[in-house]
Amino acid sequence: MKNFKRNCLAAMLSSLVLAGAYAPAEASSHREAPFLTNAPKVDGTDFYMFRSYAPGREAYVTMIANYIPFQDPQGGPNFYQFDQNALYEIHIDNNGDAKEDITFQFRFKNTSKKTALDIGGKSVLIPLINSSTISGVNPPSLNVRETYSIDMVTGDRRRGNRTRLISATGGASEFDKPVDNIGDKTFGSATAYETYANQHIYDIAMGACGTGRVFVGQRKEPFYIAVGKIFDLFNLDPLGSQVNGNRNDLEGKNVSTITMEVPIACLTHGTEPVIGGYTTASMRQGRLLNPAPGPGINNAVKEGGAWSQVSRVGMPLVNEVIIGLDDKDRFNTSRPKDDAQFINYVTNPVLPAVVEKLFPSAKAPTNFPRTDLVTVFLKGLPNLNQPGNVVASEMLRLNTLIAPTRAASQNPLGVAAGDNAGFPNGRRPGDDVVDLSLRVAMGGLCVLTGDTDKLKVGCKPSDAPAGSLPLTDGVRKTAADFKTVFPYLNTPLPGNGSHACTSCSQPDASR
Repeated sequence: MKNFKRNCLAAMLSSLVLAGAYAPAEASSHREAPFLTNAPKVDGTDFYMFRSYAPGREAYVTMIANYIPFQDPQGGPNFYQFDQNALYEIHIDNNGDAKEDITFQFRFKNTSKKTALDIGGKSVLIPLINSSTISGVNPPSLNVRETYSIDMVTGDRRRGNRTRLISATGGASEFDKPVDNIGDKTFGSATAYETYANQHIYDIAMGACGTGRVFVGQRKEPFYIAVGKIFDLFNLDPLGSQVNGNRNDLEGKNVSTITMEVPIACLTHGTEPVIGGYTTASMRQGRLLNPAPGPGINNAVKEGGAWSQVSRVGMPLVNEVIIGLDDKDRFNTSRPKDDAQFINYVTNPVLPAVVEKLFPSAKAPTNFPRTDLVTVFLKGLPNLNQPGNVVASEMLRLNTLIAPTRAASQNPLGVAAGDNAGFPNGRRPGDDVVDLSLRVAMGGLCVLTGDTDKLKVGCKPSDAPAGSLPLTDGVRKTAADFKTVFPYLNTPLPGNGSHACTSCSQPDASR
């Protein structure tokens, strides 16, 4: 009975991902809202949060916030930099009240070294981000130095107590970000980039609760989905049994990540083991175009005023396929405590009706309001990752008491397959949130709860004729396709095009 309940709960969570499969954008939270199509540097794509499963790191939680979607590896001459006029944040709610209790704030700075060459007796600035090969942290050959600072705020993100985090070795408060993977010639070999990037993993002092780690830089895009087929009116067989027969359309892309590993003791409060997490990006309210910018980086605009949140990602795929088109920008600017305004999108979802229209044999659930989806989207699963005094709100939730599952034993279907350390109890890189969400959106939880509604989610098997179907987009990865140590995401594809992704139909082997 205990395993049955666990499996049921896991299925609920999956419904979130399902929504993403039908997004009007292209994947998870990539380009999901109209405003962000004009501001890719602050477009949050995915958020991951899990108990660290690298050996010896079980007392830590890893949080991964990815930004800047659809990066072609050959992105020169500027490649991909975080916006130095923006504020990137990771928020933690550790008492279930839908308000942030801890916020990690990242600010970036790009500094040109003004590297010049003598050309016919005149000193002329070079047009490239590097002047020669690159190795080590901030070498002379790197023409643009990108650095960042980290503030930890307790309480309200704007009015709370602020602490500047520093390096545990040396006390520096400014950290270098590695330049993107320009190519094999720049870094010396196909594997040398990772050696270079790993020099930018920093231990950070976090006061009495211990020492954490941080890495900020480019990684290979971890999200996997049959994007092209899905947006062509789901031009695949979701009712088939082949879970890995379609092309992952993101296989040839990179992404920029902010990854932190923080002691559990720094994140939890009192006796409540469940934490909620999400990431946001904010821009200044005022922007003035500079009609005659002088020398320097990014001085074509002048920005000022209060911070205005423009991007928000917690559970995967929520804004893409749950929130209506006209409310997508509003969702991105909202906070979890105000999520009641979007309740109709959860209780009366559009996605199952779309699935039924495209595949008549997959009948949409008939239990309205969809209280089963309210549970998975807004509260967490009872006896798994629901806080004791939860206020309904959308965010990723993790029970920090549940031990991590080693990479070799992880199941990409997470809780639904008996792996309670996986989605929806947090989210790991290998978790197949698309398949899980498809199944739960179509009533998987109603089937699992049984005729007596053992899980108290307000539905029964007869409400969901398609609830037991093994729906899939035909793309699947596992933990074996990713690194097994911090920062967990794979080496980014090099800009010189030497990677082996020709058809991009199979998982990448670099880990």
